[in-house]
Amino acid sequence: MKVAALTVLALWAILALIGPLLPLEPERMELIHILDPPAWDGWLGWDDLGRPVLDRLISGARTSFLVSIGVVTISFLLGTAFGTIAAYLGGWWDLAAIRIIDVFLAFPGMLLAIALAGLLGPWISNVVIALGAVGWVGYARLARAQVLSLKHREHVQAAHSLGVRGTQIILRHLIPLILAPLIVEATFGIASVATAEAGLAFLGLGVQPPAASWGSMIRDGTRYLLVAPHLVLAPGIALAAIVLAMNLLGDALRDRLDIRQSVRLSNTT
Repeated sequence: MKVAALTVLALWAILALIGPLLPLEPERMELIHILDPPAWDGWLGWDDLGRPVLDRLISGARTSFLVSIGVVTISFLLGTAFGTIAAYLGGWWDLAAIRIIDVFLAFPGMLLAIALAGLLGPWISNVVIALGAVGWVGYARLARAQVLSLKHREHVQAAHSLGVRGTQIILRHLIPLILAPLIVEATFGIASVATAEAGLAFLGLGVQPPAASWGSMIRDGTRYLLVAPHLVLAPGIALAAIVLAMNLLGDALRDRLDIRQSVRLSNTT
């Protein structure tokens, strides 16, 4: 399963990165092929405007990949910095950080993202901003909890005694020790963001036509589900495969980076 998951994710990344270099025509319309099923000259068929579904699926893979990587990167950096600094400083800084996190958690994440995307406008950069604005909270909570359990360790206290500056303590003695759970969180976050991006596109708040997105492809295909199910099946299966592969990779990383489990396994052997 791990090999299959890595293969799916590698294919997703490769298609997203080299997609602009491929001879694709996702916006080319052939009226004679409207709603035609898959055939030898169109492996995934054509949509309601006669556009090749395969070309649009690959173009949508680029949209999904860029949004997922962009949102997770912003959320990871912002949330880790916020949670780490708040926990390290402690006192009213930590109390204020908790209140800010609680405010964001009081709103359902997807609803807040929909509201932000609606206010900012339906563009891919605004989708990244909207999802990043709600995605950093999980990383901040995790980073804060990890730092609270580490900042009183002997090596941190020794660094304090030697007069090491706080920024150096955070970067050298705290951040490296909390990266493992944050990386696992990021892998699951990519799957969540891919689903959220498709959801926003389905609602018309993602990339706009004629640009392709898996969510908008599913939305347009639902009108012809009985006569042309391939319009929904192709992007739906692609999205499900990415989410499943990402979750499997996250589970594998969690097991691999879990030090306590590794110690237990070594003791049993």
